[in-house]
Amino acid sequence: MLQAIKAGTRTRQASSLYCVWIKSASGDDAPLVAIWIDREMRAFTDEFVAQAEEQAVPSGKRRRRGAAEHDRVSASNKRGTVKRARRTKKERGLRRRPDWRLLVLLSLLVPCVAVAQTIEASKEPSPQATPGEAREAAEGDPVPAIPGDDTPVVMFPHAEWDRWWLSGQANFISQWHPNFHSPYQGPNSFTPGHQDATSRVLTLFTGWKATNTTEFICDVQETGGHGLSEALGIAGFPNLDVVRNPTLSKAPYVARLIWHQIIPLGGKRIVTDRNPFLLFRELPERRLEVRFGKFSMADFFDLNVYGSDTNLQFMNWAVDNNGAYDYAADTRGFTFAALIEYHDHNYVIRFAEGLMPKVANGIHLDADLARAHAENIELELHGRAVGKQAGVLRLLSYVNHANMGDYRQQVDEWLATHSTPVPEITDHPLQTTVKYGFGANFEQPVTSWLGIFGRWGWNEGQHESFAYTEVDQTWQIGAGGNGAKWGRRNDRAGLVFVSNGINHEHARYLGYGGLGFLLGDGRLNYGRENIIESYYTLHVWRGFFPALGAQYIVNPGYNRDRGPVIVPTLRLHVEF
Repeated sequence: MLQAIKAGTRTRQASSLYCVWIKSASGDDAPLVAIWIDREMRAFTDEFVAQAEEQAVPSGKRRRRGAAEHDRVSASNKRGTVKRARRTKKERGLRRRPDWRLLVLLSLLVPCVAVAQTIEASKEPSPQATPGEAREAAEGDPVPAIPGDDTPVVMFPHAEWDRWWLSGQANFISQWHPNFHSPYQGPNSFTPGHQDATSRVLTLFTGWKATNTTEFICDVQETGGHGLSEALGIAGFPNLDVVRNPTLSKAPYVARLIWHQIIPLGGKRIVTDRNPFLLFRELPERRLEVRFGKFSMADFFDLNVYGSDTNLQFMNWAVDNNGAYDYAADTRGFTFAALIEYHDHNYVIRFAEGLMPKVANGIHLDADLARAHAENIELELHGRAVGKQAGVLRLLSYVNHANMGDYRQQVDEWLATHSTPVPEITDHPLQTTVKYGFGANFEQPVTSWLGIFGRWGWNEGQHESFAYTEVDQTWQIGAGGNGAKWGRRNDRAGLVFVSNGINHEHARYLGYGGLGFLLGDGRLNYGRENIIESYYTLHVWRGFFPALGAQYIVNPGYNRDRGPVIVPTLRLHVEF
């Protein structure tokens, strides 16, 4: 109990110091906010100490607690339950989960302070300028520079090397969901009991520009943690960072190893922004680009400025990528491939040939190109379709050749023989089958800080979902932008709706109890899987981007008998 009282005293002191810091950061507008925060923190501390004192009362005078909480623990958390059971009664009393009100309070502190800093910065006197200069700046820059928003977006300034690139990032995503309706579940179901999970992705980007037309890229990555239900049971899974095979090694691995060659086709040159995938400061406007090595097809195909970045934007699999685009990849999302692009003034054509995995969602790629390979082609068009803002339209097609099963064939054979308890999509001899699909993707700025975007995708659906996720048809519409309108141009926000579906034969296979590499409830009352996702990413300090998000999933795994599911999300992204 003495430890709890001491902890309570430190919490009271910390809350007062935090309020002083808020007041100094936000000026005269802070006292009411500071007083409210101090009062709430003190109230929480008093409650915490009272609970500790109650724990100190002899056991005969205490009410028994915890049985109801124990009953609500899901099967996936049994290991944690056993570990908690080994603690002493004193530890159980002092290691209670934080009160939800405190968590909500802390989640509101950062945005309050950030806005306060922006307001304070906006009060600083700006340098004197003539009326003509001020008018010219207003006409030339639709997003006025805001002194309070000039914080660098990386932790450490990048060295101005012309030939070398060195940077890194860390992405942590923590998600949770409450209990949801589920009259039954199967081996690959999304767990109906409440649970939480956290994933991480650490990446080191390196590059070397050998000449003005040749560069080499090498990225090293480490992934860890887990996804909800080990990334099973939902086709549009809520966390794109999750590696779908939890048994993979946690050791760092080479994610990208690329040789990149530029072949100029004209004399006119354009200025480019250097980034981890492109080290050149300028490029010919008309050119060929050749890449060869290990990379992800999603690094170059089906990109969208408003919905392709799980670090700062949306986090759902079927939002950041076209869910029906079953692109060649191993379990981690990478493949060995060759890519060629033709760039002109207002359009780009790209084509890639890549290796397919040996089995669905497998870590090993099939090097026999006569048996397994994938072709991908995309046309990217730039132009003004709405007002004066230039938009982008991308048209995609792909063809996969691999050892894929046929849903109709496997179900018909199972109905005729019942040789296995349920149909198995892998119960066939080694073969090469073909799966193809199409996609469309648009982005259209509406203002300098807001834009709309959308995707549509379809694949033939008769053959096995093999590399990305179990989606045969998809469409989405959404909006995204930055915080320039309210003085936070490095913030990001977005809202999207996505609807996923599967082919009739695919649904029939799951309905008879068949398992895919992601889905399998044991039975299926088919309905489209509909998802709404929103997020807000805040830039609080150089390179630190915390974010709040939420997803609402109807008919998880295309099953009307289960759900809906609510998935709140906390994310921290760090650039260095």
